Formats: sequence, C-alpha cells, structure tokens
Amino acid sequence: MSLSDILIQLLKGMGISVYIFAVTLIFSLPLGLLTAFGRMNKNIIVSSVFKLYISIMRGTPLTLQLLVVYFGPYYIAGIKTPGNYRLYAVMIGFIINYAAYFAEIYRSGFQSMPKGQYEAAKILGYSKPQTFFVIILPQVIKRILPSITNEVITLIKDTSLAFTISVAEMFSTAKALASAQASMLPFVIAGALYYVFNFAVAYIMEFVEKRMEYYKE
Repeated sequence: MSLSDILIQLLKGMGISVYIFAVTLIFSLPLGLLTAFGRMNKNIIVSSVFKLYISIMRGTPLTLQLLVVYFGPYYIAGIKTPGNYRLYAVMIGFIINYAAYFAEIYRSGFQSMPKGQYEAAKILGYSKPQTFFVIILPQVIKRILPSITNEVITLIKDTSLAFTISVAEMFSTAKALASAQASMLPFVIAGALYYVFNFAVAYIMEFVEKRMEYYKE
C-alpha cells in the first residue's frame, strides 16, 4: 500500500474522530451547564442526585462507560440495538462523561463570582435572566476557558477510545494498517494528524480567550 493510500484511509478515520469530537462538544457543553445548575441546587435531594452522577462519571473509566452504553440495552433490558448503534453509543458515552467534567468546571466558575456582582446588577435594575446572561455568564466563561481548553484537547485524544466498541476512528484505522503493513508508518502519520488537530483547536481556543479579554474583573 502506498503512502497516499495510507493517508487516505487515515483521513477517513480522522473524519469519524472529528465527528465524535464535534458532536460531543455540541451536546456536552450545554448539558454540563444544566448539570452544574442541578449540582448547585438548594434542594439537597436534587443536588445529591447530580453529585452522584458526576462522581460516577469521573470515578469510572470512559472505556467502561462506553461498554455499558453499548452492551447495556441488551444485557440489562433485552433490547436489540441496530447495527449502526456503535457510533451512537460512542457519542452518548462521550457526551455524558464530558458533561460531568464540564459541570464541575462551570460550578467552580460560578462559585468564584463575587456576590457583589449580583447585588450591583439588582441595584441597576437587571432582571435575573439579564444578570445571568449579560453580566455573570460572560465573566464565568472567561474564567473557566483555560480549563475548558484542557478538557477539549483531552477529548481529541480520547476519541481514540472509540475503538473499544469497534468504531473505526483514526487510531483503530492506524492500528489495522500498521498490522497489515507490518510498519510503524501509519502510527507516525496518525500521530502527526492528531497533533495538527490539537494545534488547530488550541489556536482557536487561544483566539477566543484573547477576544474575551475585554471583560475586566
């Protein structure tokens, strides 16, 4: 197999990795925000439920969570899943896992905000939604952006765990090619593609961080 053929196969696998990455971010970021609200709820029962969920997601391996999401419907409820469920299982597993991590990042951001911000907004006549979206949330995002960036970069590398349930993302494709060709070249190319992907995401996040510097604390 020529170098161009290997590259084409790896780029196809990278397309799956990028898809998993994008879908996970789109859904886990807002879900993490809702989870953070649940975690900070004054009702101890509601707060405890979300605390338990976060604890389970953070305290067990993502690989195990993917296996539970994939095999769980059949072995627990006897539900037969369709052939394309593998990819859906990966996305569900990643979303609920990363939402837990993002929830704790959001929570730390909200709890770091001075109470004076809320009091000043009330004096100025802002409603609660206006206070949240106009004053609090932009400052929270600025504070937590470095932590979010770290999780996002980790997510890129974690997409390789999709091979656990035989989803052909870039790492599993590289592994198959390396085995077939008895060569390390597919791994080297895959590593370079992962690095380029990480570099691009880090650059975008750094750009966003600089754009938010006008929020002075």
